[in-house]
Amino acid sequence: MMSNNIPNRPHLHDIGTMPIGDIVKLPAEHLALLQEDAIANLEAAKRLKDWIDGAITQRYAARALNERHAEHKDTGTVRFLDDTITVIADLPKKIDWDQALIGDVVERIRAAGEDPAESVEISFKVPERKYTAWPESIRATFAPARTVKTGKQTFRLTISNEGR
Repeated sequence: MMSNNIPNRPHLHDIGTMPIGDIVKLPAEHLALLQEDAIANLEAAKRLKDWIDGAITQRYAARALNERHAEHKDTGTVRFLDDTITVIADLPKKIDWDQALIGDVVERIRAAGEDPAESVEISFKVPERKYTAWPESIRATFAPARTVKTGKQTFRLTISNEGR
């Protein structure tokens, strides 16, 4: 590890106002130290963001769940107010398809004289829009191959101008 006690060494707070041409001319050791500092700051900022996101999730997860239930949905985006803050909570849906089961269904469709390409992509992924649009009889055939998971819930807080 290089020494941080180098005379006349610029620090990250100096770099933002320096012309890029001046930064290019810095000694390689200075550039290496600046890069190390930037990486350390980025990692520290990420840890802080994760910590704050964890607190926000603890604060709003139950309310977001209740809002989704009130809207008769298990996933997706809901919005609600907390004083002057609009909370936007998103819980993405992730669909996984059992490739072997989809392959079996495709073969049964083919055996019945139908073209499975009308309903299924070659990779045996079924687009969610098509799946939900199918009649119940077709959905029931594919349902055992479908797994619904949720992604990581995210929250975005925006300050509302109302009531100010």
